[in-house]
Amino acid sequence: MRTYLEVARATARRMSTYRGATVAGVFTNTVFGFLLAYVLIAVFRERGTVGAFDVADALTFTFVAQGLAMPIGVFGTDHEQAQRIQTGEVAMDLCRPYDYQGWWAAVAYGKASFYLWARGIPPIVVGALAFDLRLPSDPTRWLAFGISVALGIGVAFSVRFLVQLLAFWIVDVRGPSQVVWITGGFLAGMWAPLVLFPDWIEPVVRALPFASMLGLPIEVLLGAHTGADLAGVLALQASWLVVLVSAGRLVLARAERRLVIAGG
Repeated sequence: MRTYLEVARATARRMSTYRGATVAGVFTNTVFGFLLAYVLIAVFRERGTVGAFDVADALTFTFVAQGLAMPIGVFGTDHEQAQRIQTGEVAMDLCRPYDYQGWWAAVAYGKASFYLWARGIPPIVVGALAFDLRLPSDPTRWLAFGISVALGIGVAFSVRFLVQLLAFWIVDVRGPSQVVWITGGFLAGMWAPLVLFPDWIEPVVRALPFASMLGLPIEVLLGAHTGADLAGVLALQASWLVVLVSAGRLVLARAERRLVIAGG
């Protein structure tokens, strides 16, 4: 366990050296937050409420989503794992005395630990200064939100891990990655709260793993899930994490056999 904690710590330290990219990312997320906020203001001016959401909920959802975009990793722009597969460096990675999937999970959580404060807090603070956001004062709700976000990071990593493993079979994973994450970002609630989906598809969207990455954790923060409902949300996230991690191990085992067969 100490090895993976050190990997996470070193990764967070490495991310902190990209100061220019961090500032640019904060600016981009904040601008997108304002653009989406004014669209939602227009929507709620006509509707009043959608489901249990009013305009304050929708604006809070939007700016928190922009803050969580990089910690969760819903853009799918990180291809470090696939690049090491394509260059053959993965052969050395697989021979080292650590769990390959665990190593990349530590990297994902290390990046998230840096992005949560460096790119997560600023858009929310700016949004709170410009609009009346509904941020809770109850510490237990923040605790539930933290647990849900930690599970969401794990679910997003597990999907990303599976996509990057495609590099064992195809030359370039950027195409499949873009398809997965453009679709996944939309279904996760990156561009609109989950309550805005039509009634006939909203339950399906909520059941998919993408909602467990972003939309459901933010709803936990907003108090949309309490008691048994909250337990059900966390159980759904944990279930997807177990399923996707298990799928990753199965695909990795198949990829290792392919690497050996190829003489790597």
